[in-house]
Order: sequence, then C-alpha cells, then structure tokens
Amino acid sequence: MRFSNTLICGTLVKRYKRFLADVALENGTIVTAHCPNTGAMTGCAEPGFKVWLSSNNDPKRKLKYTWEIAVDHDHNLIGINTHNANKLVYEALCQRRLAEFSAFRQYRREVKFGNENSKVDFLLSNSEHAQMYLEVKSVTLAQNGLGLFPDTVTTRGQKHLRELTSMALQGNNAGILFCVQHTGIKRVAIAKKLDPEYFELMRRAIKAGVKVFAFGCDITEKEILLNRQLPFTYDV
Repeated sequence: MRFSNTLICGTLVKRYKRFLADVALENGTIVTAHCPNTGAMTGCAEPGFKVWLSSNNDPKRKLKYTWEIAVDHDHNLIGINTHNANKLVYEALCQRRLAEFSAFRQYRREVKFGNENSKVDFLLSNSEHAQMYLEVKSVTLAQNGLGLFPDTVTTRGQKHLRELTSMALQGNNAGILFCVQHTGIKRVAIAKKLDPEYFELMRRAIKAGVKVFAFGCDITEKEILLNRQLPFTYDV
C-alpha cells in the first residue's frame, strides 16, 4: 500500500483525547493531526518519537493532517492508522501474496454474519463455493519482539470471536488474521492480562476450529507492505 502523497516528518509532542496528536514539524510549526487509532497505543505514542503524517487539503476536513507512522526509540517503524489493516490484507489477497488463502479468488468486504448484528471484514470464496469468514485485527503492542493483542479490553473484539466461533461450530470455515504493523514484532500472542475474556474466547474459538493467522509488514515512509507470516502462540 503506497501512500498517495509524500508523508511529512515531525516529532510527536503528545497524543490526547484518543483522536488527536500534536506534532512539531521540521520547520518548527506545531500542528494537530488526526490519530486514527482508538486503542491504548502503549509504546507507540511516546513524546519525542519521530512521526510521519499524511496531508489532505479537503476544506471539509476538520484536520489537515493524519498520523500514519511512528518510529520508536529502537528505530522500529509502527503503522498507527488501524484503518489500513484491512487495506493491507485486501491488497495482499488481490496480489496473491498470501499462500494460505490461495484457494480463494473472490473477496467480499464488510459482509453481515452471525447472531449479534456483526459484519465480518472479509468473506473469501472460490468457484467451488468454498468460503471463509475472515476477521482482521491490527497489532502494534510489542514486548521484546512479542506482539500482543488486544492492547486494552475490546468488547467489539470479544463479539467478533463469539461470532467466528459460532460459524465454526456450524461447520463453516472461519479465521482471524492479525495484521502486525510493527517492524519489531517477530511473533504474536494474546494479551491475557489485558483482556482475560478475550483470551478465554480465543481458547474456545481455536477449539471450535477457528484458524488463526499472523502476518508482518515492511514499513517505510513511502509504503506499507504485508508480506510475511509470523508465528502465533496462544499462551505465553
């Protein structure tokens, strides 16, 4: 996924009110950027981090800038925009970069499913009518090379796991894909201490037959490319 415009470099001053971040640009100007990430962003939003912003001159926008990338003190690049996760997966599917999904040729997005008024991120299918319900989650919380999800309690994520589990128990093909937007993460696990309920629901999901995938990204200020599978460990 190439950024449509050249990103603007700056230094993070602070992130606040969840959706706002003050950034000092290289010319000394301080701007307020939209932060497209509702999570805790632990380890991703430290004051002094180098950051990259996209810009948009649409007069209807309240904020001209959007925070796209952070660089931590260990020089790891982090994709801040969680909305990009589905875009990255869709691009990788269309370009046939994910061998694990090579049997599927059609990729419908935001399809209603389940019993709790949910929409699954992707419904994959092929000409033989085989299908997979696939949910995507963005991972940026890192601890010594281990990526953890979620970074805070996620009732929405819990609902999605219940829905996937129900689909699997009905004999459907169901999966969850962790999109790792952090170059320092080498493997992925569930953050049991941060969301014990999600951890337990994942145990039930796996037992029911829900498949779990984790993929990492190459990240630069020009593009983000989801291109390599990472190990997933349920319990650490």
